[in-house]
Amino acid sequence: MDTPTAEPTQTFPPEPTLTPSITPTETPLPPLALPTEAVNAPAFMVWDGTPTYLGDSMPGYSFRVTYDPDLWALTADQFGYPAIGHRNIPYCVISVTSGRGMPGNVTVEHDVLYTGSLAFDVGMAFENGVLKFITYTGGDGTIITAFEVSFQEQSETCIADAVTVLSTLRSVPSSQATPQP
Repeated sequence: MDTPTAEPTQTFPPEPTLTPSITPTETPLPPLALPTEAVNAPAFMVWDGTPTYLGDSMPGYSFRVTYDPDLWALTADQFGYPAIGHRNIPYCVISVTSGRGMPGNVTVEHDVLYTGSLAFDVGMAFENGVLKFITYTGGDGTIITAFEVSFQEQSETCIADAVTVLSTLRSVPSSQATPQP
């Protein structure tokens, strides 16, 4: 019996295709949602919270900072923690923080800020040479806590306004602290 045989076929090597180059781009989170400014708000409001360094703070005390409600609003940061956001500078935020590691492309320069009876260790974090955020760690002898000031634009104004708030830091008995929503 005759069995059919397949005709020989010619195969060609695959042609290389161009792979599109990928350019990483930063996708910023949306700015914080700030509550509407209260009508006839008091000249100053307070933000009370738990110190971030509980082991270095006296038990039963909270931190308190005072802020101008025309400039700042109490809100929640992207992780749901209390923070205050600047009403006039998007992405200018003061939030609580604590020490943590940094990626290899971030360097931190330290300074000390004395304001009244307060002393803050100031950590300025630079990513690839660009100032990204500043941490302020300090207290009044009763509490030790840390704040992060982050920004994307108008950094000098944001930092100056934030230092005005942070310089009001003081400890209050937790029983007198304003409850957070």
